[in-house]
Parts: sequence; structure tokens; C-alpha cells
Amino acid sequence: NIVKREHELFDMKMKEKETQMESLKKTIDDLKRKSEQGSMQLQGEAQELLLEQILRENFPFDAITEVGKGVEGADCIQLVRNNTGRDCGKIIYESKRTKTWSNSWVDKLKNDMRNKCADIAILVTQVFPKDMDRFGLRDGIWICNFSEVGSVSLLIRHSLIQLYEIQKREENKGDKMQMLYDYLTGLEFRGQVEAIAEGFKAMKDGITRERMQMEKIWKEREKQLEKVLISTSGLYGSVKGIAGASVGDIPLLDGDSPVNEIEY
Repeated sequence: NIVKREHELFDMKMKEKETQMESLKKTIDDLKRKSEQGSMQLQGEAQELLLEQILRENFPFDAITEVGKGVEGADCIQLVRNNTGRDCGKIIYESKRTKTWSNSWVDKLKNDMRNKCADIAILVTQVFPKDMDRFGLRDGIWICNFSEVGSVSLLIRHSLIQLYEIQKREENKGDKMQMLYDYLTGLEFRGQVEAIAEGFKAMKDGITRERMQMEKIWKEREKQLEKVLISTSGLYGSVKGIAGASVGDIPLLDGDSPVNEIEY
């Protein structure tokens, strides 16, 4: 009985040791898992900060907003602005630093894009889907790695600004055409055209009056000139009749060129 009791006590102690070992192993595993999770979280936060730094350095005039920790949604938001400071669009970013790809990231980011009223969503990751080896579009979401995010953001940002400018040009096109039509058919435009026409008519009438006055003056001077020539011719004839050949010939007054044929 004593031996049996000793065996039982030994077995109980062994069970206690095994239980303690199992509990200790579980505790170690939990601590290890928490440590790994903490390390991954720190790595993720560092990557988010790096992404924000890249965007701020490349696009200093855009508004780069960090999404707070614990807040549902993307990691950061880029409000694109043109050279006049006008808001042209919104891009949201999500960064991932894991060893395996998950299709759920795309669905989540699409939902975040709708909630944030964003125009474009970019997923920055170090691992791609199996059918992708570089940046590209997947279900409406742009996917790229950290070495590509600067170039991808630049192209998308430029496209957003161009689209904004086109929309602004087309936005009021119908209103402007209606305004132009109303102006061309309105009293103001008619009055301006009439004023221009009246000005031209007044100028033409003035030129006509001046021409008539000048023609009258020319006719009067022509008559006066004829009288002077006739008187001069008569005087020349009288002098020549008295002096004879001693007076030199003046063909113009000798009758060779009639007065009415003289060019003025």
C-alpha cells in the first residue's frame, strides 16, 4: 500500500508538472504572438508614415491627411489641387506590409473609396496578386509597390486635374450659349449695331457733302481762270497789234491752243 501510495503521489506531481509546462508553453506562445503582432503593427505604422512623407515631398501643394489610428478606412487621403489652389479630386491610400496577398483588401478599399467620396484608390503593397508582377488596375483599385507609388500618384493626379479642367469648361457651356443668343437678339446689341451703322452713314454723308462742295469750288475757280485767260489773251492781242512783230509770240495766247482746250 505504501508503494502504491508513493506511485500515486509521484503520478500526481508529474501531472502537475505537465500542467504547469502546458500552461507555461501557452503563455510563451501568447507572448510571442503578441510580440509579433506588435512588431507588425509598428512596421505598418512606419510604412504609413513613409507613404505620407513621399506624398508630401512630391506634391507640396496638395493636402495630405493622415487617417487616425483605430479609425476605419484608408491610411491617408490626398486632396489634389491645381496651380490656382482649386480642389480637383481626392485619392485615398492603403498600405500593406505582409507576406501574402488577400483579395479582401481590394473590396475593403473600394468600400472606403465610396465612404470617403474619393475619385481614386491606391493600394500600396509589397506583395502582388499571383497574376500581377507590377503596378496595375484591379477591380477599380490601383495596386503598386513603394518604388512605384510616386510615379503612379503623379500620373493619376495629372489625370484628375485634366478631367477637372475639362468638366469646368463644359459645365456652363449651355448657359453661355443661351446668354450669347439672348445678347445677340436683345435690345442692347441692336442699339450698338445701329449706333455703328449711323456712324458709318454720317461719315459717308460728310464725304459726299465735302465732294459736292469741292466740285462747286472747282467749277467756280475754273470759270474764274477762263476769265483771266480771256482777259490776258485780249490784252496780248492789243499789245501785239500796236507793237507788231517786236512782241514775242506766245502760242498759248496766239490761238494755237484754244482756251477751252487748256488742261487744268
